[in-house]
Amino acid sequence: MKVWQIKDAFGIDKLTLSEQTDPTPGPGQILIRVKAVSLNYRDFMTVKHGNERGVKTPLIPCSDGAGEVLKVGPSVTRVKAGDRVAGIFFQNWLSGDILAQHFSSALGGSIDGMLAEQVVLHEDGIVPIPPYMSYEEAATLPCAAVTSWQALVPKGGMKAGDTILVQGTGGVSIFALQFAVMSGARVIVTSSSDEKLARAKKLGAWATINYKTTPMWGKETLKLTNGAGVDHVIEVGGAGTLEQSFQATRVGGAISLIGILSGLGGQISPYSILMKGLRFQGIYVGSREMFEAMNRAMEVSQVKPVIDRVFPFTQAREALSLMESAAHFGKIVIAG
Repeated sequence: MKVWQIKDAFGIDKLTLSEQTDPTPGPGQILIRVKAVSLNYRDFMTVKHGNERGVKTPLIPCSDGAGEVLKVGPSVTRVKAGDRVAGIFFQNWLSGDILAQHFSSALGGSIDGMLAEQVVLHEDGIVPIPPYMSYEEAATLPCAAVTSWQALVPKGGMKAGDTILVQGTGGVSIFALQFAVMSGARVIVTSSSDEKLARAKKLGAWATINYKTTPMWGKETLKLTNGAGVDHVIEVGGAGTLEQSFQATRVGGAISLIGILSGLGGQISPYSILMKGLRFQGIYVGSREMFEAMNRAMEVSQVKPVIDRVFPFTQAREALSLMESAAHFGKIVIAG
């Protein structure tokens, strides 16, 4: 079988297409023919800057993939050959709160990921694919969708009538937009592209802000909400955008820190968190239990993941280059 590997050097151009022996499932394991893989910013950072993140090589990257069960090992009871499944991000986080022990089971980081023609996973580390989704659509779910779901539903307590602000139009933000609209919430979307904001409007965004032409978008958000602020911010920027998020959020509101696209540096004042009584929470994907609950909700509403482009398996480098350019809207997929 063919696999993409980070071997002894980091960089998109250093990602290597290799041949390996087809794997065999052991007790409790399943063999999956990977049909599609989707990219997250974390995958790009692992491939290009993994040396700065302590990534051990060789490594098969990418956490998110979906495929067909080819064979099951002894004692497997959760699935059978022919089932359509997706892997979960943390292979041993099945339910409850995240624990330090879960970090060692992260696909495409701590352990080999999904960018291969075949993979072996434990039967506990998968979920069934919603019947109405293609493999390409289902491959977008494990990281970005579950992250947004945890932020807004289990941790966020989102309800109809809430106002949610999402930053940008990448995978996490578009899923957050879709989940909020699905729940009857109003959504404000920020982006530097008027074209992307127009597409967000078509997906149900209530209002949009171009942060290039309106850099003080926190103040603009207050105007849109008659001075109240939003109930929840999906924060993917990090240090460079937090001050605006603090301003945009209502008293007693919540900010879910998911990404650090604007970097880690800078001085962040805790004053707004204190005086507004903000709930400031870090979100790191989610458990299998959350994934399964999200799939049930998506199936009821028949929500379709937004895919920007699908690349063939041999063009994984080109797919990562598109991720680096930030020109995409929604998810980037590699078909197996």
